[in-house]
Amino acid sequence: MAQGKAKAASKKSGPANLVIVESPAKAKTINKFLGKDYHVEASMGHVRDLPKSKMGIDIEHDFSPQYVISVKARKTVSNLKKQAKGKSCIFLAPDPDREGEAISWHLAHIFREADEAVPIRRVVFNEITKDAVTKAFERTREIEMPLVDAQQARRVLDRVVGYELSPLLWKKVGRGLSAGRVQSVALRLIVEREREIRKFSPEEYWSLEAKLASQDKSRAAHAFSAKLERIGDEKADLRNKEQTRGIREEILKLPFLVSKLEKKIRKKNPQAPYTTSKLQQEAYNRLGFPAAKTMSVAQRLYEGIELGAEGSVGLITYMRTDCVNVAVSARDEAAAYIRGKFGADHLPETPPVYKSKKGAQEAHEAIRPTAVAREPESVRAFLEDDAFKLYSLIWKKFVSSQMAPALDEHVSLWTSAGGKYHFKTTGRRNVFPGFTAVFEETRSAKTAPENSEQQEEEGAEQNDLPELTEGEPLDLLQLMGYQHFTKPPGRFNDASLVKILEEKGIGRPSTYAPTIQTLVSRDYVTRKGGALVPSELGETVTDLLVQYFPRVLDVEFTARMEEELDKIEEGQIPWVGVLKDFYRPFEENLKNAREQMENVRFEAVPTEHQCELCSKPMLLKMGRFGKFLACSGFPECKSTRSLPSGIPCPQAGCGGQLVKRMSRLRRTFYGCSKYPACNYIANKLPKKEGEADEEKAPGQRLETLGP
Repeated sequence: MAQGKAKAASKKSGPANLVIVESPAKAKTINKFLGKDYHVEASMGHVRDLPKSKMGIDIEHDFSPQYVISVKARKTVSNLKKQAKGKSCIFLAPDPDREGEAISWHLAHIFREADEAVPIRRVVFNEITKDAVTKAFERTREIEMPLVDAQQARRVLDRVVGYELSPLLWKKVGRGLSAGRVQSVALRLIVEREREIRKFSPEEYWSLEAKLASQDKSRAAHAFSAKLERIGDEKADLRNKEQTRGIREEILKLPFLVSKLEKKIRKKNPQAPYTTSKLQQEAYNRLGFPAAKTMSVAQRLYEGIELGAEGSVGLITYMRTDCVNVAVSARDEAAAYIRGKFGADHLPETPPVYKSKKGAQEAHEAIRPTAVAREPESVRAFLEDDAFKLYSLIWKKFVSSQMAPALDEHVSLWTSAGGKYHFKTTGRRNVFPGFTAVFEETRSAKTAPENSEQQEEEGAEQNDLPELTEGEPLDLLQLMGYQHFTKPPGRFNDASLVKILEEKGIGRPSTYAPTIQTLVSRDYVTRKGGALVPSELGETVTDLLVQYFPRVLDVEFTARMEEELDKIEEGQIPWVGVLKDFYRPFEENLKNAREQMENVRFEAVPTEHQCELCSKPMLLKMGRFGKFLACSGFPECKSTRSLPSGIPCPQAGCGGQLVKRMSRLRRTFYGCSKYPACNYIANKLPKKEGEADEEKAPGQRLETLGP
């Protein structure tokens, strides 16, 4: 009956129902799925938020937030209210997370101010396909207030911290600086890692490597290398050149033979499909994508891509998730694809079940393709290069996660020199590809071993050793000694920082990318060969905050706050109580800091640069985005410019230098100092001649012993 009325109303005055999503791209895609009884509009994200001009939190009255319609949203809100008039029902379909639930709640508030009786329903779907969207509209629900409360708690908490700490930094350090509950803890991790690196004192050590071959002429050409592991019953510990030379000379006189040979078949299981953090890590390691770029490209893949005659469709499920669950329908679809493409032997005996980390939002799915049959190559023509690369990664990861384990034969070969010096080498030979038929475990040059999700078992390389038998004599072809030095811990990059933030429970999937972007845009850290290096400003701010706000900057405390936000979402605890418990000690810290924190404002320093407008000397100053040059004739002359990098502009015949600039979207890039005469731009500085990549371990053989 109600459906008949909706159709009758649509004939008279257009669509009977209004659907609201977050973005125009998503609106365009969903509009094609729902039919003529529905009209889809975009809210363009949040429509109500805390005011920009003041804190907007009534701390004395249970932290009551004072929401306002933002200036940029006024036109959108006016249009949505106009579209809502006379509609039979309003369906709120923002993203399936806390932020999406909060956007829905704010929209409902706006609509009910105009019409208290208007029916409003929440619609949630994890993928933008016709089937998923249609089913979602068959099981609509009310807005879930625990989800909204969790978002409000985070928003209010972050606003209180930011609005109380930032002015303090302006007064004590410099105008325009910012502090944040998650941002400042992430910065602390980067600063502490940098200081570990500075304190690190390399220690010398040596290794001996023998090149050996069978004495059997039919196998002599198949030489192999083995490393000295043990001397007698003790681990080989070569500390200097003299010790290594003496041992080498002794070994050269001794006969070699195969002392022990072990072969084992080992099973290597596939890994779970991607969560947000794992996608960001592997997209950085394999594709070189910063976290922010990964999320931007994933957003486009989720919201909808035009696929010619097929129309617009979302290629992946929702990309902000910390859960590895997979819908039964998707699992069955993957199994059918694998059986048809690779054979039944590439399917596991039972469908794999992966365990999400503690506190994951179990209602969500892992990131996966919306249709397994939609192979990457089949949509390549419709995708930009970056989108194709990321879709391929997501597709391969998911399909491989549903496949049988790979089987490898691992070989451990021990060779002995005179029964005293024991050398070892390992080999690995694949005997059944399993999931590796789809997803090869290759290690990117950008990936340090501690950061790689794909780690080789026991360091065994993919190689074949010659067929040997225990007791078989060997010929020593070469015995080389190599000098090494222990290496400091690696600097964080996007992948390793996201990994440690997740491991320590700091932030949520939606916060990792913007946190890194904020640190870079504020000049608290700089990118150097991909590594995140703290600036002088970043270290200064960190030291002050750690001294006066130890709880806010404490990693474990921040993780506990995340757990409490999860409990709010689950309806276990009230959000106001969490804020009260946080604010009491924070207020005391704030009072002490205002009275006792030293003033470390960066004083302006004269430079050799001259102002291009008035020829007066330029001063080096510190601003909200780092150091810059300003005319000493201020306020009569207000000329400023970026600090030259010292790296010449690559444009032939230009003669300018590259300088750091900030786009309107607050993203850093490098442009020529002679702009607009030269319009060269780059996302990062080119390496200076002879400069090594910061992320690559030196690994150089400083000195060798041998023929």
